[in-house]
This record gives sequence, C-alpha cells and structure tokens, in this order.
Amino acid sequence: MVVGKFRIRPKAMRLLRFALVVFILITAFQFVNIRYFGGAIFSLPSQDKFPVSSIHGSTEPVRPFSGSSEEGEEVDHVIGNDTFQSHDTETLDSLQGTGAGTGTGTSSIVEDADMAMANENTRNLEILESKSDASVDNLSPDVKRLINVSNSGVVSITEMMSLLHQSRTSHASLKLKRSSAVDQELIYARSQIENPQMIVNHPLLHAPLYWNLSMFKTSYELMEKKLKVYIYREGKRPVLHKPVLKGIYASEGWFMKQLKSSKTFVTKNPRKAHLFYLPFSSKMLEETLYVPGSHSDKNLIEFLKSYLDMISSKYTFWNKTGGSDHFLVACHDWAPSETRQYMANCIRALCNSDVSEGFVFGKDVALPETTILVPRRPLRALGGKPYSQRQILAFFAGGMHGYLRPLLLQRWGGNKDPHMKIFSEIPKSRGKKSYMEYMKSSKYCICPKGHEVNSPRVVEALFYECVPVIISDNFVPPFFDVLNWESFAVFVLEKDIPDLKNILVSITEQRYREMQMRVKMVQKHFLWHSKPEKFDIFHMILHSIWYNRVFQT
Repeated sequence: MVVGKFRIRPKAMRLLRFALVVFILITAFQFVNIRYFGGAIFSLPSQDKFPVSSIHGSTEPVRPFSGSSEEGEEVDHVIGNDTFQSHDTETLDSLQGTGAGTGTGTSSIVEDADMAMANENTRNLEILESKSDASVDNLSPDVKRLINVSNSGVVSITEMMSLLHQSRTSHASLKLKRSSAVDQELIYARSQIENPQMIVNHPLLHAPLYWNLSMFKTSYELMEKKLKVYIYREGKRPVLHKPVLKGIYASEGWFMKQLKSSKTFVTKNPRKAHLFYLPFSSKMLEETLYVPGSHSDKNLIEFLKSYLDMISSKYTFWNKTGGSDHFLVACHDWAPSETRQYMANCIRALCNSDVSEGFVFGKDVALPETTILVPRRPLRALGGKPYSQRQILAFFAGGMHGYLRPLLLQRWGGNKDPHMKIFSEIPKSRGKKSYMEYMKSSKYCICPKGHEVNSPRVVEALFYECVPVIISDNFVPPFFDVLNWESFAVFVLEKDIPDLKNILVSITEQRYREMQMRVKMVQKHFLWHSKPEKFDIFHMILHSIWYNRVFQT
C-alpha cells in the first residue's frame, strides 16, 4: 500500500490495524468495564443501570458499584473526600448467592449546609411492612411491665437506668464454665470499674455530667490499656468495608474508618480480641439492595444472614459465643429490624435506639446521629452565641416526617408566638436568619422525632451550644449509661406539646445558664475529628460497646 510518497509494507499495515483495534477497545472500556461473572459486578457510567438477579431471583435495575477490586487486591478508596485502605477478600455476589438486587437508594446530600440540616433530605421516607409487626413481642418482660404500668406508656430516663442496672446484676450472677485469658481480663476490668478510685474533680470531665465520674474514668482508662478488637476482613464493597463519611448517617462510616485506622485497639490475632467487629454499612445495605416501593427488607436481612453464615463457617468465634462478643454500628432507621433476627445476640450500636422496638439495655448501645457535610472539615462552624445573645426562646425547622412534627407545627408554627420559631421551611428573604444562625441564636433547640425516635438535631444542638429539647417518647439518648442527660437537656413528653412554651419558660434563668454551660462541656463527647482525640465521639462509642462487653462477664 502506498500513502503519499511512502510505501507501507503488509506487515506494518497489519500492526497499524491491530493498534487501531486496541485503541478502539480501550476507548470503549473507559465506559463499560465488564468482568467475569464470578467476580465484581459490571462498572458502568453513573447514570446507567442494567438488570441482574436479586437474592430472590427477581430482576431489578442495579446501581453501578464503584471502587471494587479483584480478590485480595488492596485499593485506596476516596469516600466523601477522605482516603482509606480496605482489603476485599470475598465478592459481593458470593454473599448474596445469586447476584445483587438493589434500589435507587436515598437522595444525594445537598451541599448547602442549612438545607441539608433543616430538611434531612436523605432520610428514607418509605415504611417497611415489618414496622407494622407487634413490636411488643420483641421486648423484655421488664420493659413490657414498665410500659404497661406507666400512665403515659413511656419509659423515663430513671427507669432506663433501672433496667440497665437489672441487666448488669443478672449478668453478674452467671458463672463461666471455663474462662479464657480474654475472659479473665474482662472479669478484672469489671472488678476495677465497680470499685474505682474516687475522683472529685478532673480537668477535662465535669462531674455533674456523669452518673458516676469515677467509674467512667476507670473504665475509659482500662479500655485504652486493654481493649483489642478483631475486624473481619471478609466481605466485598459497597455493603462491607465502605465507610460513608457524608450525610446524616455518617456516624457509622466515621466509626468504621477510624477503627480500621487504629493501631491501639485493632488486633490481627482474633484469639486476643475482646470484641469482633462486623464492618457493614446499614446505609449502603439499604442503598444497594432495597427495591423501591417493595416496603420489604427481607433481601437486606438475607444478605446479612449470608454474611454471618460465611463468617461462622470460616471461623469458630461466632459459634463459640453465639455472637455475644460481636458488635455492629448502624445508623440507618431500618437497622433495628434488619438485625433483630440473626444478630439478636450482638452488641448493636444503633441510632434508632427505641425502647418500644426492642432496644436491649445492657447489650445495645445508643449511637449518636451526626450530620457531616464536609468530611475534611467535620468541625466547620462549631459553637454558638453566648447565652446573653440568645434572644429566641425555641427553634425548630425541618421536614414534616411522622405524626409528631405536624402537631408541633400546628400548635406553634406560623408565627403564633414571636418567641417560638417553629417552621417546616425557613422563610427565604433578605435579612432572614439561616438554619445555622437560628440554632446559634436560640436558647432551646427543639428535637422532635420524625418517622423514628432519633434525629440528628440532638447532636446539632450540642454542636451549636443550644440546649436540646427532646420530644421523642422512649428514645434512648446516646451514651446514657455514662451521661446524665437530664443535667444538660430537657425531655418533654409528646402529649405535652401544647404546653411546650410553659415548660420552657418555667425553667429559671439560673437553671438555663447551668444547662447551657454543661452543653459546652459535654460537647467534646459528640465531635468527630480527622484523627481521634481523647474523650471524643469515636472513643465514646467504642467505650459504650466496651462497657457493655465488660458487664456481660
């Protein structure tokens, strides 16, 4: 062949054609990367979907997965602008049995901080059929008795502490048939915590915030010295080993990321572990596998069962204790129902910590729900105005989720009272305060339940140094086993919404100043840092899990 003045030999022509074909294929695979069926699921552009079989064999559109790797490959992943490393040793398909089913998931996080905080726009609004089950069947006899005898059907903070004490007393009466070295360490820790050296003052810990400062400090220091956690490496992203660091469910992701990075608490030897961590994301479980409109979490539960089957067949640790020394950290609203059947013995750290839905005192942990909008700056806009500049009595703005918030808006919204700023949506006009400015300028921040008992507003109030007013019957507040919430927060029964203003104005100025000062002091326990700091939220979550594990012995 002759091109211009140059003659191209047949061999060279074949090479040129081959190079052209390779170039075309490379270009095409930038858009569609198809792997063998037994490996990772196809990777397509973010808006494309294709049908694959779900756990139950149905065909549903699948959300493309990103960041997957070959078996055993170590990959750096960026989630919410933070980088971490994960080790994938099992494919997602192998856990699901017949491939991945999914849904469209929740809506994306709005970058505007005020809109994201005010509207909780990532909260999934679909109600599961399992929510209609008689949840009272899942309650312990003591909780049933308290709810039945209570005039309001509400378990108070004092009654919660009584249930916790009963749980620990019952565990103390059990004797181990054979105790391992790990068991002996836990028994020693319990004896030290129950007989602590008395502490009156501490430079970082204000005694009135705690039920028993001496016990907490002793337990915390023992945790720092002794606790070892084994993290199962099995499982494939995105449900396993993928910490989501942004949005209203970020607590579970930040905890996963920081625990995996810990050189203090993580051990590679499972026989030295006091606790075993199941590193799945309830957010990604729902986003990846839920079928929109189905109102069913059966396939999500089946996924977790398959994961446990794989863990228990490969290791002896789950079967040895029935999972009682294993724990999970899950912030999605559906996590209690998803983990109730097959993970009932686990220590469950749950944002949706509802007494009436089977929260088990002495075993389960109340997990703080935190909103993170900029993962690289988790402490952005921390703090608020001093009490003398907080001219608004009470503030709330947010979506009308559930039955309670419309009642709150009906009674106090629409400028019915100039001291009560209650909105479904903050008016947008020149000179109007933003959501953040309202929280920083209000004495009390109203934290009503939505579809579930938990709300990110509880931690937001502490973040902006506003006294939280919790209106959510049977909500177990975070770290309640250590913190005396009634020393820095106000609890109002749902039935008392019509009397809300009278309740707040009846609090003396001196008492308000005292609570607001304590809000500032307790704030450290609810802050995420890029690197964990002493007494921060990461350590407090881990301590609550450790605390329950110690008192199981």
